[in-house]
Amino acid sequence: MLQCCPNGARPADAYPAVPVTPHRLARDARAVSALGVFSVHVHPRDRDGRESLDLDTVGAVTSAIREMAPRTEIGVTTARWVEPDPVARTEMIRQWGRLPAHARPDLASVNVHERGWQRVCAALDAVGIGVELGVWTSGDAVQLRKAGLPRGTARVLAEVTVTDPGIAVAEAVRILNALGPMPAPILLHGEEAGAWPVLEYAKRIDLDTRIGFEDTLECPGRLRRAVSNEELVRHALTR
Repeated sequence: MLQCCPNGARPADAYPAVPVTPHRLARDARAVSALGVFSVHVHPRDRDGRESLDLDTVGAVTSAIREMAPRTEIGVTTARWVEPDPVARTEMIRQWGRLPAHARPDLASVNVHERGWQRVCAALDAVGIGVELGVWTSGDAVQLRKAGLPRGTARVLAEVTVTDPGIAVAEAVRILNALGPMPAPILLHGEEAGAWPVLEYAKRIDLDTRIGFEDTLECPGRLRRAVSNEELVRHALTR
């Protein structure tokens, strides 16, 4: 499975092609669905372009994508940097249960290294939203193995934050070895200069992976910036 991550935490003015508004995120989701990619992970933004877990912001993005790409699985972030207070973050997520079905995300990512991650997972499960567990290091992987997968886990994200293309794959191997066999699918991806080497490795070992402007602005070989998420996905499908 290939997932598209169209925007991430990049600032609204980082690159003109990075989608920020609900309409542009939906447009990109529709474009990649035409290529056979039916899963997106998005970072909803408020009207000022700031990342937000607010009920209305999350609902607006989700419903826009649902309308333009109805077959697409929609995941959103719950990252600590969006709302640092774990109690407030959990309460905001509980409010998502008030969203109508078409405006409610299918999944949300939860980073295992963040304080209160298990409470966030429980809140998501309580409102019927699946969990993607973000594992950034081999230490995170060990922590997750000891804790066990929480109810509602859809997949584990092995997220290589080492950006040096010469060692990113080695870091991926360390994380995967620390995870060991998992009772849920693993999606492996890298970022920046490490994005393409890790994606290619994931495909070689038959793991799910992802690509999009969250992970890299550049085409393979880092020769130029991509003009769209669609272009990045086209490259990923042929690697």
